[in-house]
Amino acid sequence: MANLLILGAGGHGKVVSEIAILKKFWENIAFLDDRENINEVLNISVIGKFDEYNSFKNKYQYAFVAIGDNKLRLKWMERLSREGFIMPTLVHPFSSISKTSILGEGTVVMAGAVINSDTRVGRGCIINTSASIDHDCSLQDGVHISPGVNIGGTVSIDKCTWACIGSSVINNINVGSNVVLAAGAVVNKNIPDNVMVAGVPAKIKKQFGVFENE
Repeated sequence: MANLLILGAGGHGKVVSEIAILKKFWENIAFLDDRENINEVLNISVIGKFDEYNSFKNKYQYAFVAIGDNKLRLKWMERLSREGFIMPTLVHPFSSISKTSILGEGTVVMAGAVINSDTRVGRGCIINTSASIDHDCSLQDGVHISPGVNIGGTVSIDKCTWACIGSSVINNINVGSNVVLAAGAVVNKNIPDNVMVAGVPAKIKKQFGVFENE
């Protein structure tokens, strides 16, 4: 059997590790984490720091990046992919994924999430607990859909956007890249790149600089 290395042993990493265990595919699972004095999380060993990943290439063929920061998650995925690690897609057995939808590598789908017909989810995305994504949606790489988010049909969400807890997007909306949808926001019109929106209906509250959050 194969072995899995998970980068990040925080709260997100805990949930990812439990999903990985439920798949019953990996014989050994271990964490890498940069925090000091952490030797074990959920009975899974923390065997080194992030930058030590190459030391474990011979034993761990698979790697999953469990980092909440969207851009940082994608950067680590690129780095590990160049080194030859395989990036699995992790899907909780208590989620519902249409057979006509596609999930990119390094994406995780958590318990209670629903993804309906003909939806495309990119690489390194997080579809969090009890989120729903309806038919014919397109989510680009590094998108985070938080717990309880509802995405209507035929919605497009560009790279590294974060939909915070309980936000909603109605049908036929385009959301740009590097956008933050604040908790509880209801999006009923197209949203440009590099902004934070909030409210019901959602309005632009902040605009990010070109290099902000890089």
